[in-house]
Amino acid sequence: MKTDPKALTDKHGSLIHSDGVKVVSHVQREEGEWVRHTIMLEGYDVPFIFRRKGHYRTLKGATVNLTYYRHEEDIAGIAFEQMKVVRIKRA
Repeated sequence: MKTDPKALTDKHGSLIHSDGVKVVSHVQREEGEWVRHTIMLEGYDVPFIFRRKGHYRTLKGATVNLTYYRHEEDIAGIAFEQMKVVRIKRA
């Protein structure tokens, strides 16, 4: 099933779509049976996170298109802003 970013953002008002952004850093960490991917993008100061079943080749230096929404996570009583990625593709 292919997802159209325009259809996703129209259906869910809180989603944001960005095209052609460069990945500066990509870290993969195992969390049980899932792998948590954390990427940092050029021009952004917040991490973008997503989970997948397996490891992927590094996205560092790649240009990507992604759809995401803002999320706050409380760690030790401190709120940290992060972006939860719904859809990511190499540009």
